[in-house]
Amino acid sequence: METESEPYVRLASLRQLHRGMADMNTARSLADTLQTVADGAVDALGYELACVNLVRPDGDLVVAALSGNAAAEALITGRVGSRESWERRLSMGENWGDLIFIPHTEGWVLDDDDVPQWYTDGPAPRFEDEWHPADRLFAPMYAPGPQGGGAGELIGVLSVDRPRNGRLPGAWGREALQMYAFQAAIAISNARLRSNMQRALVRLEREQQALRASEESFRQAFEYAPSGMAVAEMGGDQHGRILRTNDALCRLLGRPASAMRRYSFSDLVHPEDIGTLLRTSAEGGRAELRLARRDGTYVWVSLRNSVVADAADGPRFLLTHVEDIEERKRRELHLAHRASHDSLTGLPNSAELRARLSARLCRQRPSMLPAGGDDAMAAFESFGSQDAAHGPPAFDRGHDFDFPPEAEGFDGYDHHVHAIAPAADHDDGAKGLAVLFCDLDGFKSINDRFGHNAGDTVLIEVARRLSEGVRDGDTVARLGGDEFVILANGLGRADAQDLAVRLRNEIIQPIRAEGRAVRVGASFGIGWAHCGMTADEVLKSADERMYIEKRSRPKQHRRAG
Repeated sequence: METESEPYVRLASLRQLHRGMADMNTARSLADTLQTVADGAVDALGYELACVNLVRPDGDLVVAALSGNAAAEALITGRVGSRESWERRLSMGENWGDLIFIPHTEGWVLDDDDVPQWYTDGPAPRFEDEWHPADRLFAPMYAPGPQGGGAGELIGVLSVDRPRNGRLPGAWGREALQMYAFQAAIAISNARLRSNMQRALVRLEREQQALRASEESFRQAFEYAPSGMAVAEMGGDQHGRILRTNDALCRLLGRPASAMRRYSFSDLVHPEDIGTLLRTSAEGGRAELRLARRDGTYVWVSLRNSVVADAADGPRFLLTHVEDIEERKRRELHLAHRASHDSLTGLPNSAELRARLSARLCRQRPSMLPAGGDDAMAAFESFGSQDAAHGPPAFDRGHDFDFPPEAEGFDGYDHHVHAIAPAADHDDGAKGLAVLFCDLDGFKSINDRFGHNAGDTVLIEVARRLSEGVRDGDTVARLGGDEFVILANGLGRADAQDLAVRLRNEIIQPIRAEGRAVRVGASFGIGWAHCGMTADEVLKSADERMYIEKRSRPKQHRRAG
């Protein structure tokens, strides 16, 4: 019941309420704010017990602060009540504005739910508005709505117990608690925002420190790496342009860092390797190719790409690792050359010759060609066995054919040009691939009389003369012993005869061996091939014609003296 002094009581309570609101808005942390809210409900609103239940990220509510009873604080602080149980509590009882009051006559149904609670003792009410120990009063706290609108999401519940005057709160008490809960929600939201910002700033500072440490580690790893490293642009008009290089790459290519920034790798790659570079994928790509040094020479490198992003998902760059593999490549090429070339003369050996022929000859005889078998040979191009980085081997410079990649394992004929052999009985103007089988005359006697060193000298010199006597693009090979084969494409029958005569005249010239001049002769057999023949059939055809030519000459004319 109101008295004449009630306005002064309300003014004192308002002052206490103002101090409580001021305190919770100046708390330094979220935990301090929550405790200040609980303390203010006790000190400013006149309740013996106040508890702040805070909504967790998973939706359940945890007892975050309690004031008024140390035993209760120790017992239930930190305990969790399910969101389902809280929703049930907030949906029953009496609505006092935004407050929820559950009288003792209804609250008994909540005794067994999982919401942490403190039970107080006291006598039964003696009059109608007296507070009962089992009464419950909740003030839900909602975050401010967007742009100052209505209530937002539930952030917690302030529960109070046992008003000090022992009576249910009247209109003034209810209004004060409702206003206090509204301001507490704002203070808690601001404190949570500050806490999140502080954590974000700490996390950002740690990330920046880690980024700076990572950048420094990358810089040192990049600059002091023993092998070449480069950073290039990725995408756009300047894709592939070199932005940064380390000292190892500058030393490898003999170019200063300032000059390297004017190039992309496509500017530095060997013209024959540009396709390899373009086929190398940007991310995770790997290739072996040649890069140009400042002095104009080329070095074999293993090039490996990876993609890196700038800070904060900025532009992407291409990180290229360049490893010098010159020595390994030299060894590989040397081993490959030894496997395919004669160790004495440096010419392609028998296996290499047969491989080249087999790679070019298709298995079917073209229908437009005559059915003969001994005077035809397929069109032939060499594999290009020269080492482009280090020059061709001795006696094999410029005399290899260049097979297209599809020639190996060839079994389709859409792009295959079938070779035709010139006619045997008249000059039809046809050009074909001539196979000149050369056998030295009198070589055995040189080995017997002067030793194998002299014989080796003769073979080396004959190989040199044969190589210098053919055109660029022709091939000279040694089958073994004193047998050689010349492959000359685009010749008519007369052209092939002229070539055989010219080469024989070169061979019969005196050769200096073991301090004396010796001479050998040469017998040539000229064969032609057509598609449908095997490499062995082609060589056998030329070999047979060589023996026919050898037997047709008088024995005394088989040697040059």
